[in-house]
Amino acid sequence: MEEIIFPNQIRMYRRLRGRSMQELADHLGVSLSAISKIEKGYRRIDQEQLVRVAELLDCPMQDLFVNEQNSQEDVVLSWRREQERRNKINEKAGLKTLGAGLRQIRNEKNLTLIEVAESADMTLSVYHRIEMGQREVSDKEMKNIAKALSMSVDELKSNIKKLEEKGLLEEIIQRNDSKYKLLSNPRGAISAFEASPRDNQKIPVYGVAGKDGNVLIDTENETKTVVRPSSLFGKKDAYGLNLCSRRLGSLLPARSVLLIDPQEVVSVGDIAIYYIKPNEVKIISIREDDNGKLYGIRWNPDEKIEINNNDLSNLHKVVAIYL
Repeated sequence: MEEIIFPNQIRMYRRLRGRSMQELADHLGVSLSAISKIEKGYRRIDQEQLVRVAELLDCPMQDLFVNEQNSQEDVVLSWRREQERRNKINEKAGLKTLGAGLRQIRNEKNLTLIEVAESADMTLSVYHRIEMGQREVSDKEMKNIAKALSMSVDELKSNIKKLEEKGLLEEIIQRNDSKYKLLSNPRGAISAFEASPRDNQKIPVYGVAGKDGNVLIDTENETKTVVRPSSLFGKKDAYGLNLCSRRLGSLLPARSVLLIDPQEVVSVGDIAIYYIKPNEVKIISIREDDNGKLYGIRWNPDEKIEINNNDLSNLHKVVAIYL
């Protein structure tokens, strides 16, 4: 599993129910260290695991999410500090430069994300995060990536340095940022926050029920606004989507609002919005097959959703939920 999903209240409910960390670890089949990281919001927990946690702690799954009504300030602050720490580490380590360099070299060699990920013995989501500059790379992983690009590690580092000196990598980073901004509020809609500074603490919500459990989005007509949570401060691209579909089952109340950050990388275990048309989306749970290819799952009835893994910009990550 990969790191960071959301601030949660698992520790609070575990203590209220008199359960130990070891009991929860045994129930999920993970280590004590993993439970500690999960409770702090530093490590990913997928949907099935979340359901099992709720079962053990005898509480509704939605109560494990932090929101404006039930959040504990120390949990949210701890999570935000961890994000700031990781961002500083990433900048200091030059991970964005590395990621941009890998992307440039991969494109020059006409290789796809999937091809490099498979050759480097990585899942697609892990390699994608590396190219996005959001994940550190071990020496072994660097060796595997270099081999996948038909280069030695020294050659790879040298080429990336040359690209950086030419200013090409900064251009790629800025282009990627611009690409995500164009996808904001969804599909390039003009942000209400840009048009009206007084609404900076509000997030627009879109979405009405479509056919087969899909959701239709009219960016000209928001259905309502919700208070911007602290985790989305400074994220003007964020938007909300009404949960007007039961294709995710009964895990969340029908009145829920999904809060979405288009700039976040979608990984296995996430709930995500998948654009099949500019104004129509599917709400899916992200899975990964044995070949590292992402796909989506919906229920009622069960359905596997194929995803174009070469254009992951069609996926927007759900980063918080209003219940």
